[in-house]
Amino acid sequence: MKIGTSLRTGYGLPDVRQTARWVIERGRAARDAGLDSLFVGDHHNVPVPYYQNVPMLGRLLAEWDERPAGALFLLPLWHPVLVAEQIGTLASIASGPFVMQCALGGGREQFGAFGLTTKDRVARFEAGVDIVRRLCAGEAVTAEHPYRVENVRIAPVPPEPLTVWIGGSVPAAIDRAARLGDAFLAGPEATPAEARQLIDTYREACARHGRTPETIAIRRDIHVGADDADADRVAGPVLARGYRGFDPAAPVTGGVSRVAAAFADLGDMGYTDVIVRHLADDHTEVLRSFERLAEVRAQLQTAR
Repeated sequence: MKIGTSLRTGYGLPDVRQTARWVIERGRAARDAGLDSLFVGDHHNVPVPYYQNVPMLGRLLAEWDERPAGALFLLPLWHPVLVAEQIGTLASIASGPFVMQCALGGGREQFGAFGLTTKDRVARFEAGVDIVRRLCAGEAVTAEHPYRVENVRIAPVPPEPLTVWIGGSVPAAIDRAARLGDAFLAGPEATPAEARQLIDTYREACARHGRTPETIAIRRDIHVGADDADADRVAGPVLARGYRGFDPAAPVTGGVSRVAAAFADLGDMGYTDVIVRHLADDHTEVLRSFERLAEVRAQLQTAR
């Protein structure tokens, strides 16, 4: 079981320099805790400061090392040539493998900001994955629909093969992950029972497409306390306010042993990677939780 992190990059505070520093400090904390991967998300046209994935990841890579790193792209909102060029540069900065996480995205406010609708997002997504993959492999690409590109190449090309993780929760999206991706990423809203259903659906889809699943990841929104009571002190009020509309069974909170046990259960289901995001608002508490994730990793490794 590997533990990575998808850093929170949206904050409702007015001091944008302070919260940008928080993102960087959390990246350092993830590095120091020995986490296995580092990611940032993607969102557009939001009412609070949301640090965009490409420049923020470029800054974070100065704090990272040869462990995998990457960014989520809501692919239908991006032109695939631009995505490939951004990835080529980020992968050149990175010391290790680059992972493109991608998803369909949704919301009229996001698509409308780019003059798009959601009706053709599946076609844009599938074409985007194909074009980005080929460009990042060094190919010259020509395509007609829904993106018209003619004999395009990018430089720099990523120095290592691009890995593509595809997120989703409905059967059609999971089938796309099995058909087009190198890995499946389950979302943070899934309860343990739903997480088991998602991984079973993904494995069945891989079997239909003659694919052998290797990386199967799930995001968990978490807090690791000094003990269970300390975690409840920090996370309890957040969950009581109806955190993101999630079922309370989906987030993982507790002391080191309780969190390690929850992650071990996911490993027993077949998940290879848990990608964590912290649910607490208090920055100091988040940094302490990152420190304790090193102990969670140690417990999981001892148990193997």
